[in-house]
Amino acid sequence: MCGRTACSLGADNLRRACAYRDRRGCRRQPEWIRAESYRPSYNKGPQSSGPVLLSRRHLQQDADSSERVLMDMRWGLIPSWFKKDDPSKMKFNTSNCRSDTMLEKSSYKSALLKGKRCVVLADGFYEWQQQSGGKQPYFIYFPQTKDTVAEEKEEDEEWRGWRLLTMAGIFDCWEPPAGGEVLYTYTIITVDASKDVSFIHHRQALALTTLFPRMPAILDGDEAIRKWLDFAEVPTQEAVKLIQPTENIVFHPVSTFVNSIRNNTPECLAPIKLGYKEVRVTPSSKAMLGWLKSSQEGSPQKKENDLPRWTSQFIHSPSPKKTSAGILQQWLGKEGEPVAKKHKT
Repeated sequence: MCGRTACSLGADNLRRACAYRDRRGCRRQPEWIRAESYRPSYNKGPQSSGPVLLSRRHLQQDADSSERVLMDMRWGLIPSWFKKDDPSKMKFNTSNCRSDTMLEKSSYKSALLKGKRCVVLADGFYEWQQQSGGKQPYFIYFPQTKDTVAEEKEEDEEWRGWRLLTMAGIFDCWEPPAGGEVLYTYTIITVDASKDVSFIHHRQALALTTLFPRMPAILDGDEAIRKWLDFAEVPTQEAVKLIQPTENIVFHPVSTFVNSIRNNTPECLAPIKLGYKEVRVTPSSKAMLGWLKSSQEGSPQKKENDLPRWTSQFIHSPSPKKTSAGILQQWLGKEGEPVAKKHKT
């Protein structure tokens, strides 16, 4: 399942990261709908709001169905037929939706058959593995290329920052029985985790299925995103074929600091070192460290005194003795202590 995510890009950079090509091949950025309600977060759970992509035609009937918009929606689907006056009275957990039953469950079937498909955006998501000493959290995300940069410039035509994880979702619109503002909510579709994916850590293979049996349905690439969103051109029965496990993800251990939903700083997703054996470094983990060091436009930030002491290495300019290479070497255990130590829960 997927019960915790991070999405730390500011509203403007989120638009740039979601750029796409329309039917005519022109490069476009999705327009924000109610951007003022969006709040970046390193630690986002159900009942909070998060950014999703959807077809503009859901909001404007004469719009091109391939045109995309960005919208901030609440996580945890409230079906349009829900009759209570308070969405918190929904008795069932609808933050996740199983792919094998989504066309059977009344909470999701109606919305899905009406084409209410969306793409949930995140830097990545968190999962916990049960161990003898407790649960160890991991951060899961798309592999990042060596060209990924920590700081993006407005004049750059192509987005070269963090590649966002794009998860298939279903949304719905609920209106209070007594009238009032329409509430947009979503659920993340989940599938069985791929049995073929493993990650070498401490010279042992950690199978993805041992970390979590189910995972979000990830749409890998713009063509998959296009088909999932364009409900007018791609019917439901064709679109659901896109819902498959993916092997194109990587993950690393993070501090138990993330366990508390109240914690919302870069420390939540920073790599930690487990034990003292050598850890394989990948381009994605290098990109993560570089990305965390930048103070991104609009990202959630606190004053340095409010953060754990080591965290300031990632969000402020390092001193001459704390170069990015030095920080990475520390994480690899080749000199000194690891950058982040595990917190006691």
